[in-house]
Amino acid sequence: MEHVDMRKLPAAAQEERRRQVIGLREAGLTYGAIAAQVGLTQTGVFDICKRFAEHGEAGLKSGLRGPEPGCGRLLDRRQEAEVRDLIRRHLPDALGLPFALWSRAAVAALIEQRCGVRLAVRTMGTYLARWGFTPQQPLRRAYEQQPAAVRQWLRHEYPAIVARARRAGGAIFWGDETGLRADDVRGRSYAPPGKRLSCGPTSVASGAA
Repeated sequence: MEHVDMRKLPAAAQEERRRQVIGLREAGLTYGAIAAQVGLTQTGVFDICKRFAEHGEAGLKSGLRGPEPGCGRLLDRRQEAEVRDLIRRHLPDALGLPFALWSRAAVAALIEQRCGVRLAVRTMGTYLARWGFTPQQPLRRAYEQQPAAVRQWLRHEYPAIVARARRAGGAIFWGDETGLRADDVRGRSYAPPGKRLSCGPTSVASGAA
């Protein structure tokens, strides 16, 4: 009989085959006889019986394949939390890094600076994905903007200008500079979804790698 590759079977089918093995073994069949009947190798049958003897019913269930979650991480949880917080609160140049936006290379440089751990750019992409950070276009906001001063002007000074224009029968026109931008953004920066960074005065460099 052709042997069955258990790895290619769905989890439910694997578990059913293991239960068949245990049932036949409890009925008194030898490992060789069971192997011939269920299409497994004799070693495979022995391993199933051993798992059942050590773990009971739990030993017949299919576990997750691959390394355990978190296996192979080079940063501990405290270091990861510190790096995530710094990315959320600051731009790279504010932390003494030669980058305008949070690219993978910039985050890797931050980790080396703060944790003394050097990570490859490709590995850094895995960390950012695990943290839920995605490359986003920063908010377009002029870095010289003063929101409080603007509100003060609109509430107190502008109404007086409007009144004077009405008395004089004049009109008010709004203008802006032409050909120059104080909020130009080129590139993307990693950030949590829905938490785009506001670009600063040096945010015109290349974006996320």
